[in-house]
Amino acid sequence: MPKKERKNKPIKITIIGTGYVGLVSGVCFADLGHKVICIDKDKEKIEKLRQGIVPIYEPGLEEMVKRNIKQKRLFFDSNLGGAIKETKIIFICVGTPSAKDGKVDLIFVKEAAKEIGKNMKEPKIIVTKSTVPIGTLRNLIAKIISKYWQGNFEIVSNPEFLREGSAVSDFLNPDRIVIGTNSQKTAKTLLTLYKDINCPKIVTNIESAEMIKYATNAFLATKISFINEIANLCEKAGADVEEVARGMGFDKRIGPGFLKAGIGWGGSCFPKDLKAFRQIAGMDGYNFRLLKSTIEVNNFQKKKIIQKIKQVFDPYGLRDKTIAVFGLAFKGNTDDIRESASIEIIRKLKKSGMKIKAYDPKAAENAKKLLGHKVEFYDSPYLTCKDCHLLLIATEWEQFKNLNWLKIKNLLKKPTIIDGRNLLNPIKMKKIGFRYIGVGRNI
Repeated sequence: MPKKERKNKPIKITIIGTGYVGLVSGVCFADLGHKVICIDKDKEKIEKLRQGIVPIYEPGLEEMVKRNIKQKRLFFDSNLGGAIKETKIIFICVGTPSAKDGKVDLIFVKEAAKEIGKNMKEPKIIVTKSTVPIGTLRNLIAKIISKYWQGNFEIVSNPEFLREGSAVSDFLNPDRIVIGTNSQKTAKTLLTLYKDINCPKIVTNIESAEMIKYATNAFLATKISFINEIANLCEKAGADVEEVARGMGFDKRIGPGFLKAGIGWGGSCFPKDLKAFRQIAGMDGYNFRLLKSTIEVNNFQKKKIIQKIKQVFDPYGLRDKTIAVFGLAFKGNTDDIRESASIEIIRKLKKSGMKIKAYDPKAAENAKKLLGHKVEFYDSPYLTCKDCHLLLIATEWEQFKNLNWLKIKNLLKKPTIIDGRNLLNPIKMKKIGFRYIGVGRNI
């Protein structure tokens, strides 16, 4: 993003948590000219970040970290007390994982609020980017801080809308910025933080801002589940879901985004947030029927791919067959394997007696921690395919499109592709000599 002449004095910010949201937000705020201190309890992680070593794969992020450290706008520390004293605005960007019952586990949020309250010596603005249930800021965070600090402070909901794989661009070029506060003065301060970003800026009350985050993720997940249902119908009706989605997407009321059929959504946000949203609705006495169906469709989509694999080997079964799997991350351009459909499918195939060989450009090391010796990992897509009975594409890495597919055909025992992301051109694959099976494609 081109740097503009900054007339306002840079604002000092503390970011609590150097996970995905905290690290990307902190680095981007620094790149906008603000002074940012990123805090984490993990001292080893902090030391690596000080050296410019980034623990996650996100295009462009490592370069920005090194640049802003060098320009003395970005700092990493484990001393939260010192950072709070130095800064005016404190962002809570800690993880909010799912508990076993689907509810949000707010333990890290509670710890952050407690430490903020204990270290405050003057009024501060406390901003939450962590995705939390509606009412958390007012009914939990504010109350915890007030136990330790009896003075004034402001609480703000400023939800993030970052997509892994394009998070830096999403932060600096967002569709909108949402600020939830009951203070016009506080809203003005937060707007100053984002003054160099040109996009609609929505100021609303706290509860509406909290709801906007959940509602957005729920709608996007519903859109994906919807097109997956259409894909399943296309397979029965003889239609091509790619053409159907294209035709739908030109309608301005619908739009083309998230109309991509496949093996379902995963990652750190959709699965967790939809379970939590359903729980939140239930606690408020509302049966969110559509949300329940969205989750059910997503779970079914993984089973559908396994059914297709079984059909390839019918009537001989899966035992002792070898499958190559391209993609372990939950989506392309990331090394994140949280709630990855690929990982879940691999586990089920392994239980059926299949031998699994896997390749991913970035996520293999993370996947090894979960799958271990159950899977053979390779550094080359071609070595992965050697002597396999079938190839499954489970993650939409763009580079898969440009592989030498004739070479892959000759490496496979049977030239069969199940394209779980509709990444490849079916006509081209069939001309090469593959048996091509996509999702909702009748070509």
